[in-house]
Amino acid sequence: MRSRPFTRPFLSVLAGATALALTLTGCGGDDAEAGGDDSAGEVRVFSADNGEVEIPADPQRIVATGYAVPSLIEAGAELVGISSWERGTNLMSEEDLATYESLTKVAGETADSTNYEAIAEAEPDLIIIGVPAPALVDIDLERLESIAPVAAIGPTQPSGWRELSRRHLDAAGELGAWEEARDAYEARAAELSEKYADLLESASFGHLGAYGDTSAGSFMREYAGSWGPNIAEDIGASYPGEVAKKTGGAGDVSEYPSIEELPESFGDVDVITYSLEDDGKPSAAVKYVLDSPLWTSLPAVKADRAIGVRFTEASTYGTALRTLDELDSVLAPLLAG
Repeated sequence: MRSRPFTRPFLSVLAGATALALTLTGCGGDDAEAGGDDSAGEVRVFSADNGEVEIPADPQRIVATGYAVPSLIEAGAELVGISSWERGTNLMSEEDLATYESLTKVAGETADSTNYEAIAEAEPDLIIIGVPAPALVDIDLERLESIAPVAAIGPTQPSGWRELSRRHLDAAGELGAWEEARDAYEARAAELSEKYADLLESASFGHLGAYGDTSAGSFMREYAGSWGPNIAEDIGASYPGEVAKKTGGAGDVSEYPSIEELPESFGDVDVITYSLEDDGKPSAAVKYVLDSPLWTSLPAVKADRAIGVRFTEASTYGTALRTLDELDSVLAPLLAG
C-alpha cells in the first residue's frame, strides 16, 4: 500500500479557526528613537492549532513546513527555510519550483525529520508548521518556540485546503495573494461549470482513489469532499453517497471496501473518475482495480465513461488551476459522446 505522508493522519478536526485582527504595538526601543521602522516591533494574536500565539504583524523571515510550503512559495512569502515537499513539485510552476529548490531544507517529508539546528541557523521571526494535529507529537514545540513564534496550522479534511491555505497566508501577511489566487481559480471554475453544465447536471459521479491496499484486496472509494472529487465539485460534478462509518478527517469522506464490493460501490453511477499519477499512469492500487474483471463489468466502464484524472491532490489555488485544466481535457470527450 502506498502511504501518504502528512496527509494520511486527517483524524482530528483541528480547533483553530481564523486569525484574529487584533494587532498589538510593541515598544519602539532604540530603533524608534533613531527614526527606524516603527512596524518592526508590531505583533498580533493569531488563532493557531497550538493556541492563541503572538506573531509578527509583518514577518520577514519565515520557516514553513508541510502544507504551508506550497502555499507560501506560491504567494512569494519571505521564506528562509522549508521542509521537503517532493510530492508536490510536479504541480509547481517553473518559477515556484526554482524557488523551492533554492530554499534551505530544514525538514524532510515527515514531522519527525525536523532539523532544529537548521531552523535556528535560518534565524526566522516566524515558524509556520503545516502538519496535521496528530503529527505535532513528533515535533518539539517548546524547542521551536525558543527560536521564534510558532503557528501550527495543519490540514483536516482533503477539501479543507482552501481555508488551510488562507490561514497560512494570513499568518504570513499575504492575504492579498491568497485572494488573487482564489479569484482566478473561481473564474476558471465558473467557466467550466457553464461549459459542462448539461453533462454535470444530469450525471452522477463516483471516484476511485489512489490509495487502496492491494495486499488486502481493497480499493479506495472517495466521496464528496475527498481528494479526487472536491475540485470537480467546484465545477458542478455530483458525487453522491457516503462512507459506511465515519472515522474522522479523511475517514469521513473515503473508505476501503473489498474488491468484491466494486459492483455495489460503482454500479449505479453514470461516470467514474479515477486518480492518476502526475505522469498520467495509474498507481499500483488503481491498476489493481482497472485490471479486475469486475471493473470491466461496470455500466460506466462499458459506456466509456470512466476517466482518469491527474493532479487530484492539489492543495493551493494555483495548483488547483492545473486540476481544472485537466478536468477540462478529460471531460471534453464526454460532451462529444
